[in-house]
Amino acid sequence: MYKVIGSDGKEYGPVSAQQLREWIAQGRVNAETKVLVEGTTSWRPLSDFSEFMVGAAPSPVAGTASLPPAAASLLSAANEVSGPATGLMATAIIGFLSQLASLVMHFAGWGGQMMQMPGGGSSVPPAVAMMMSGTFAVISGIVGIVLSGVIFFGAVKMKKLEGHGFAVASSILAAVPCLSPCCLIGLPVGIWAMIVLFKPEVKAAFDQNT
Repeated sequence: MYKVIGSDGKEYGPVSAQQLREWIAQGRVNAETKVLVEGTTSWRPLSDFSEFMVGAAPSPVAGTASLPPAAASLLSAANEVSGPATGLMATAIIGFLSQLASLVMHFAGWGGQMMQMPGGGSSVPPAVAMMMSGTFAVISGIVGIVLSGVIFFGAVKMKKLEGHGFAVASSILAAVPCLSPCCLIGLPVGIWAMIVLFKPEVKAAFDQNT
């Protein structure tokens, strides 16, 4: 664990090595930042710690070209996964809300009424009506909510460049029509996420951030 002195002169931490690497990637700390290893009494510049591979001090607003190679690769990968990860989150949230609404309508008895035509006949085929009512509808709704949670959690991990395998699994769940809680959005977003996740530089960033 480490403590740091920020540019405002305040002490922050203790934080893990992984969190410190994220701060490096974000430009919140640089080679001149004073760091204290927990359990010691000597503050040293971050450049003294070879495990962080920090060279010249980057500006917080500098581009990746001014960052150390390790930090630059993390920042680049974080930018790559940001879009599809946000899309997965949107898929999960929309899916969760729609499945929850479906369950509420079912238990309120509205589902059956909505499937009836004004004249008393059914507005949907019998097979579809059976799928949208009864025990099947409840189980389907619960499964959809659980899958939405899994996809959302996978998207959060993806944004943090953590759990590459879990992020891939969440992307697959979002893309599979029969499983995705929101097919229209989930299919293109899931494919987009998988394409980005399997880029060598992105996968390497996940490994580096482990």
